[in-house]
Amino acid sequence: MAIPISTGYSRAQIALHWAVAALVVAQYLAHDAIVAAWSAHVQGKAYGFDPLIPAHVVGGALILVLVLWRIALRVARGAPPPPDQEPPILGLLARGAHLAFYAVLIALSVSGGLAWFADLRPAVSVHNVLKGMLLALIAVHVLAVIFHRIVLKSGVMQRMVRPGA
Repeated sequence: MAIPISTGYSRAQIALHWAVAALVVAQYLAHDAIVAAWSAHVQGKAYGFDPLIPAHVVGGALILVLVLWRIALRVARGAPPPPDQEPPILGLLARGAHLAFYAVLIALSVSGGLAWFADLRPAVSVHNVLKGMLLALIAVHVLAVIFHRIVLKSGVMQRMVRPGA
């Protein structure tokens, strides 16, 4: 089955992109509370209620749902082709980066859930490694957007701002 090629991302695809981005930022902001709660749990100590703890847990579950939805939309709708002036290797790297984003976001959500709900302590180590990988992917993503804008002078950034662009 061939993946369809769209002329631009849909409103839903764009909204999901920015919703996941906002939730990822929120996850990093709520990080300290859940780390403190986990540390107390591992030491067998009680920890007080902090609204950032369930916010982090719910945020992780929501990221998982939204990423899976985004993948489903990408399979159903496809993605716009790379800009004409883009060297083919950059298109290949972009596809690899998108796959890595999806894999890391899914694995982060699953490992966090396994640690929190199943008390699977090795999942915390996996979660921490993936957290670093996600930060690296975000940095590369932002640098790629800047490169496209300044060096290639392509409109690739508009695709995640305006539907059909």
